[in-house]
Amino acid sequence: MSSRACVCALQRLVEQIKLEASVERIRVSQVAAKLQQYCMQNACKDALLVSVPAGSNPFREPRSYALL
Repeated sequence: MSSRACVCALQRLVEQIKLEASVERIRVSQVAAKLQQYCMQNACKDALLVSVPAGSNPFREPRSYALL
C-alpha cells in the first residue's frame, strides 16, 4: 500500500471516529422504556398479536372449486 493510500485510509478512519463520537448517547433504560411504550401503543396493529382479517390476508390458502 502506498503512503498516499495509507494517508487516505487513515483520514477516512479519523472521519468515521469523529462521526461516531458525535452521536448522542442515551441510557439503555430510557431506550427500553420508550421501546416498551411504543410496543404497548401499537400492539393492536401488530399482525403477530392480532389475527389478520381474512379478506386482506395475502397468505391465505386459495379456494378451490369443484365443477360438477
